[in-house]
Parts: sequence; C-alpha cells; structure tokens
Amino acid sequence: MVAMEKEDRGKRKNSMDMLQGPLLGKIFFFALPLAISAVLQQLFNAADVAVVGRFASPDAMAAVGSNAPVIGLLVNLFLGLSVGANVVIANLIGAGQKDRIRDAVHTILALAILMGFILTVFGIAISPAVLGLMGAPEEVMNLSVLYLRVYFLGMPMVLLYNYGAAILRSKGDSRRPLFALALSGVINIGLNLLFVIVFHLHVVGVALATVLSNAVGASLILYFLATEEETFRFSFRRLRIRKVYLSYVLRIGLPAGVQGMVFSFSNVVIQSAINSFGAACIAGSTAAQNFEFISYCFLNAFAQTAVTFTSQNYGAGKKDRCKKVFQLTMLLGIGFDILMIAVFILFRRQLILLFTTDPVVIEYAMDRMMCVCLTHALIGTYEISGGCIRGMNRSLVPALISIFGTCAFRLIYVFTVLPQHHTFGTLMNVYPISWILTGTLMITAYFIIRRKAFMLLKSDAK
Repeated sequence: MVAMEKEDRGKRKNSMDMLQGPLLGKIFFFALPLAISAVLQQLFNAADVAVVGRFASPDAMAAVGSNAPVIGLLVNLFLGLSVGANVVIANLIGAGQKDRIRDAVHTILALAILMGFILTVFGIAISPAVLGLMGAPEEVMNLSVLYLRVYFLGMPMVLLYNYGAAILRSKGDSRRPLFALALSGVINIGLNLLFVIVFHLHVVGVALATVLSNAVGASLILYFLATEEETFRFSFRRLRIRKVYLSYVLRIGLPAGVQGMVFSFSNVVIQSAINSFGAACIAGSTAAQNFEFISYCFLNAFAQTAVTFTSQNYGAGKKDRCKKVFQLTMLLGIGFDILMIAVFILFRRQLILLFTTDPVVIEYAMDRMMCVCLTHALIGTYEISGGCIRGMNRSLVPALISIFGTCAFRLIYVFTVLPQHHTFGTLMNVYPISWILTGTLMITAYFIIRRKAFMLLKSDAK
C-alpha cells in the first residue's frame, strides 16, 4: 500500500496543473527544461561539427554542416506532427476527457514508428539528388552523402523520441524528456570522440554516434511511458492508428509540418547561396549558426510552452488564462533571447575559436553573427504568437503566414536582390527583414483569431 502511494506521488510529481494557480512560475519551470533540452541538442550537434573540424578536416566539417538544411527539409514535415500530438493530448486533458487519452497516445506512437521507417527509406534514396540540387561543392559531396545516409538510419528513433516527449509535455512533464536527451547527448559526444579520434571514421563516425545516441533517448522515453499512470501507459499490444485521433493530429500538426518543411526548403536555398561563396564560408556560417540556434532554443521553448498551456486552458474554456499565457510567454521568451544574444556578441571571437582556428572561416563566422544576431529576438514575435494560435486549435493560419514571411519572401530575395549585390552581407540581411514582416503579420492574426475563438467558448471558468 505504501509503495503504491509513493508511486502515485511520483507520477503526480511528473505532471503539472496548468488550469489553476499562478502562471508565471509554472510557465518558467515548464519552459526551462524545454530550453535546456533544445540547447543541449544544439550543443550535441555543434559537437559533431567541432569534433570533425578539430580532429578531421575542413572538408569534413563542411560536409557535416552543410547537411543541416537537408535534414531539416526531409524531417520537419514529420516532426511538425508532434505539435498536433501535443495539442490533441493537452486539449483532452483540459476538457477532462481522460478516457480518450490512452487510444490517442498509442495512435501517436504508432504514427511515429511508421513515419520513421518511411523517412529512413526516402531520405537514403534522395540524399544525393537533394545535395546536388543544393550545389554542394564537389570536394565535400561524397562525404555529405555518406553522412546523410547513415544519419537517416536513425529516423524511427528520432520520431519516437519527439512524439513521446510531446505526449509527456502535454501533461506538464518537461523534465524527463530533458533527462533522456541529456543522457543520449553525453553518449553522442563520447561516441563522436571514440569513432573520430580513435577509429578515424570521420563523418561516418559522427553520423553513427548520432544514430546510437538517438536510440538511447527513444528507449528512455518509451520506458517512461510504459511506467506511466494507466491513462498514459504505453503498451506494444495497443499500438494501432485510430482514425479519429489521426485526423485530429493531422489537422493541427500537418500545417505545422508543412511550414517546417517549406521553411527548411528556404534554408536549403539560402544554404545553396552560401555554398556559392566556397567551403570556408560554409564552415564559418555553420559555426555561427550554432549560436543562433542556441538563442532560438529559448524562444522556441516558450513557443512550445504557449502551445501546451493555451491548449489545456482553451480546452477548459479559460479565456483569461489564455490571454495571460500569451503575455508571459512573449515577455519571458524575448527576454531570454536578448540575454543570450548579448553574451554571444560580447564573446563572439572566443566562441568561434571553439570550432576553428582558420582565419578565413573565423571572418565569415564573425560577419554572420554581427549581421543576424542583433535582431534575433524578433523571431519571438511570430513563434510565440503562432504557438498560442495553434493552442486554440487553429494551425493553418500561422503556417501560411510563416510560409509567406520566412519562406516565400526569402526565396524572392535570394533570386532577385542577391544577384544584384552578390555579397555575404547582402545574403544575411534576408533574416532580419523577414522576421519583421512575419512578426507583424502573426501578431495581427493572433488578436483577430483570439477574438473569434473566444466567442466559440461556452464558459470562462477561472
């Protein structure tokens, strides 16, 4: 009896009541593990680049770095569906429909496994064609294809981790996904060093380390779900795709996935433009991007927090708390981003030296940091407001705005402005201009959609 009571207390400890009590502390302590998880992920990705950059060759570093947009292009559609998973479960919790959660959980996990295997086959098959279309330099093409094909072997594990983590976070548990990621990341770094320094496997070793560490993270997430309370408990026997929950996940997650895929396509085009400046520019841009990604992690953490908190409170009909979620996530997200960017700008040279000592590569990295980072906080205006819109079960509008502002506009810019002024600085200016455009449109859409969505709610419970 005592053991059962302890188990129940432990399971309650891994949940959070988002429907009652002060929001500030709950939002902060929910978002912080998300931000740390994302930062660790970027640090582990940066470790891939750093290990091959310091212990292999600049070509190997460029091969690993130039694959990031390709991976994003092929993976983001499927990862976007995890947004739908989060919203589905959080809405069911907020509406008090716990009897439906178990079937939704197993539909989501079955979808992750199926999509993971599809992505593995597809990614391996088209890797050379996509890299060729990007204009990857001849000297790194073979290494890039090799890295990408090994990387895609681990896609089922990547999707299982992300979909499973979305399920846990929907009920307020952002700590255990962080633990799983941290452990897998430490394993990733250790295997990187072992495979590259000891066994001289270069890009193959880095990719293989990523695959194995992702398997560890996914296994931990499945273990957590298998030991959850009955409502959320995972069982292989219950794995099947149920149409009602699949359609719900697709309705919310598919627009987010398409947005991510199109966004990554625009990044592929930008990466192609970067490739035109040579291998040193690729390596320098790759190094600088790691710091942008780290600061973005805080913005994205509060955007994910906005989705989950808004979903639960919207499902419960609590309008005032939905409004408060928007205000607090926007304030905290942008505040943390400004703080991180200030640190990176102040110590930019020392940070770049962690990746390379090549003076030309360093110069390109410094140019990117000074051009892009200073306006980076503007991302929060559309990421967080878009997250709140998705939490109210409206996913198409934020997807369309993001596709136009951060994708279509950038493509037009690259194909019209850049040819007239073919410099690296001109190319980097596309980021702040697109952020201002997208943020203005998204915040306007948020207030319009919120007014209409709130009119549909039957109650305003507090």
